[in-house]
Amino acid sequence: MTGFFSVPRITSRAWHVWRRNLLVFVKTWQVNFFPPFVEAFLYLIAIGVGIGTYVKEIDGIPYVNYIAPAILAIAVMNSAFFECTYGSYVRMYYQKAFDAMIATPLSIEDVIAGELLWGATKSVMYVVIMLFVLSLFGVMAFPTSLLIIPVAFLGGLLFAALAMCFTSITPSIDALNYPSFLFITPMSLFAGTFFPLALLPPAFGYVALTILPLTHVVAVFRMFSLPAISWTIGLHFIWMGAVTIILCVSAINLMKRRLIV
Repeated sequence: MTGFFSVPRITSRAWHVWRRNLLVFVKTWQVNFFPPFVEAFLYLIAIGVGIGTYVKEIDGIPYVNYIAPAILAIAVMNSAFFECTYGSYVRMYYQKAFDAMIATPLSIEDVIAGELLWGATKSVMYVVIMLFVLSLFGVMAFPTSLLIIPVAFLGGLLFAALAMCFTSITPSIDALNYPSFLFITPMSLFAGTFFPLALLPPAFGYVALTILPLTHVVAVFRMFSLPAISWTIGLHFIWMGAVTIILCVSAINLMKRRLIV
């Protein structure tokens, strides 16, 4: 039986799984690349301009500039999370792609690692597209905003691993609605995205900083996009790095336990 925190044996073959998912993605690129263009535009107009008409500034920052990095952070979360929940579940259960790949020299660890890398890569793709759209409105500071792109990979890997943990224990694809609506949706609202954490009761603020990954992604993105980099950025990176490692190891071991019958 695989230990929960056993170190997975991952090889370079994991990139074959990543490449397989990329080729499938490219075949339907028209559908895949269109949503982030529209999503960035709609968020910015509906919230940044709409609500920004009444909320002029937050901490001396124009409201539209304040929420722009949060829009990117939410895109990182959603793209990686839904890719490694619904997308991975479909490939595992309905398409039987995991079974087919494991029948080759690929190991279970390689397959899951490839899935996680793909989820992180998809986050980077979405951020690049949305960053371009947001830059057209002049709400991102360059060149520091370009640092968001590599951080998007780390954030995407974090949410991909979190998603895979849910995928490993869900009894059916319908059950994935629970983490989506009970965890992901509230996090997109209460992780310092559209208003400062300081406006929440102190206990909620501590919870957000302790257990909500999006809080740290938003904070880092905001520092790079304003720019307003402080020493606390190191703490955010330490938190994200440590939790990403724990979740990746847990996700691979939990999926291995599920797939070995």
